[in-house]
Amino acid sequence: MAHSVKLKAGDAFPNISATLPNDNTVLLSQPQEGMTWQAIFVYRGKHCPLCTKYLNELETYKQAFSDAGVGIIAVSADSKAQLQEHMEKLDISFPIAYGLTQAQMQLLGVYISVPRSEQETDHNFAEPGLFIVNEHGDLHVVDISNNPFVRPELGALTRGLAWIRDPDNHYPIRGTLNY
Repeated sequence: MAHSVKLKAGDAFPNISATLPNDNTVLLSQPQEGMTWQAIFVYRGKHCPLCTKYLNELETYKQAFSDAGVGIIAVSADSKAQLQEHMEKLDISFPIAYGLTQAQMQLLGVYISVPRSEQETDHNFAEPGLFIVNEHGDLHVVDISNNPFVRPELGALTRGLAWIRDPDNHYPIRGTLNY
């Protein structure tokens, strides 16, 4: 059985690009203008109502992320057409990208699911993952799940990021001991 390789806390985040709805390519780890860190939210796709709810909730925390100096982007393995359909149910202003490949999902170490039917979706897709990349391009916070029911609570996450980013706290990257 093949083993999934997980990114480790403190690792350099891989150079992974995806495509924005306007056809521009974006480097997922590149902080947005004025931000020094980047939060990358990997979501399942338009077929997932919990993803739609989470992405819309994420919009309400955009300012809290910004206050902590953290840009946000969401990405899935959906096609452009699927993302365009999904945008009709989303009320977001942060960047969202499509076209994550299976090789990219494997590089990220997210769990990958096979669709239950053609009605669900037409491609293998990533289960939820969150990767927060610091100003050095390193993975500072990571959270991956094998199903859509387990994701970081956004209020706790933004409060935690503000605390981590406060220089008075001297908070290192956690979970770096490899054995």
